[in-house]
Amino acid sequence: MSTPRQARSVARLAAVQALYQMEVSSAGAETVIREFAEHRFDRDLEDVTLAGADEAFFADLVRGVVAEQKAVDAGIARRLAQGWRLERLDATVRAILRAGAYELAHRGDVPTEVVIDEYVELAKSFFEGPEPGFVNGALDAVAQDVRS
Repeated sequence: MSTPRQARSVARLAAVQALYQMEVSSAGAETVIREFAEHRFDRDLEDVTLAGADEAFFADLVRGVVAEQKAVDAGIARRLAQGWRLERLDATVRAILRAGAYELAHRGDVPTEVVIDEYVELAKSFFEGPEPGFVNGALDAVAQDVRS
């Protein structure tokens, strides 16, 4: 049985995967949300049961990023180094930043430190280089803009 915090962590990972999938396949949010609900959550992989996801939180993140993508992207782009564009970033990093920036701007019920820590940990699970530090700095800057 997973704790509510674990369920949110799984939901964040799934949201990042869903946002990535949507970007590379041009699938719509509702299609991807349905696919995750029907085929990915609460499934056994090689006789190991994955921690349950907070599916409502997952759906809120995916729908929210899509609905607010223009503002989310602008908030991230404002904090990138001069001359850098969001499109230059790795697609996985973009998905992590979009989910994190959306959560910072629209989920005031989640403490800033939790949001940043969770997405930095996600970045560490995907990357061994400078990306986790980049995610940390970018989300910290976005948090200063949207939560101060």
